[in-house]
Order: sequence, then C-alpha cells, then structure tokens
Amino acid sequence: MAVSPVLLGDLLLARADGSPQRFYSLSAQIQCERKAYYGILERTQKGGLHVTEWLLWSLQMLGEAVDLAHRALDVVLGKAHFWQRVAGIALNERQVKILNRLLDGFEGKLTSSKWDAMAKSSRDTALRDINELVELGILERSGAGGRSTSYDLVRKPADPQP
Repeated sequence: MAVSPVLLGDLLLARADGSPQRFYSLSAQIQCERKAYYGILERTQKGGLHVTEWLLWSLQMLGEAVDLAHRALDVVLGKAHFWQRVAGIALNERQVKILNRLLDGFEGKLTSSKWDAMAKSSRDTALRDINELVELGILERSGAGGRSTSYDLVRKPADPQP
C-alpha cells in the first residue's frame, strides 16, 4: 500500500511537534493548493534530483497552514474573551444570538430592522434589546441617526475583529 507524501508529512510534523494537539494541517493546505502541488511535484520528478523548489514550496504551504490556524485561533480566543467579559450580564436568547452573529463576522451594518428579522422579533422588541446592550456598553451607535442608525460591538483589545 502506497503512503501519500502529504499524509506522511503530516505524520512527521505531528511527531516532531511533541504535542497531542495540533491546530494546523499541511495536508489541508495542500488540498487547497492541489493544482500547484501537482505542478511542483511533476517539475521535481522530471527535474532530476533537485528538490529545492519543492522544499521551498512545501515550507511556504506549512507557513500558510500555520498562519491560517493562528487567525482561526485568534477569532476563537477573542470570542471566548468577549463572552468572559460579559459573563455576569443577564442577556436574553435574542441578544445572545445576534451577538454571536456579530462575533462571527456579520456583513454590513446592524440596524434595528435587521435585528428584528434575524431574531424574529417585533421592531419594538429589537429596539429594547439594542438599547439595553447600548446601556450595558456592549453595543454602540454608529453613523447617522434616524433611519440610518446602526450599531457596532464595543471592542476591547482581545475581542475578535471579524
């Protein structure tokens, strides 16, 4: 049975780490770049015994895998920090749901109409939820007032930036 060089690389990296947990995957990174992988592999196999280009490419993929894992961990740890920061505050289910959406990288501006649509609540309930979070220092008003009023999370240094 033939062993994939990519899987072998992952195995060797796991052993070299000396840790039971590993948050990056060289094989997943190479899977994302498989067209380039097969190209570099073919050039290396047809180019004699010169493997420098393949080694450099592999190290670049390892670096990108570690960077990707680092960014993902930053988001997870930032989200955990946010929830630790607000742990003593009583929040309702709608507030928790929308705050998680904001922490996960909500696109666009959060308005009361978007809140009521996502939370499946009335406009008045959305405004009460939002105003409570503003008073608690969790949300802040941004932009213009009136119908253009939108809200952002109040960021602390370790909170995630989606």
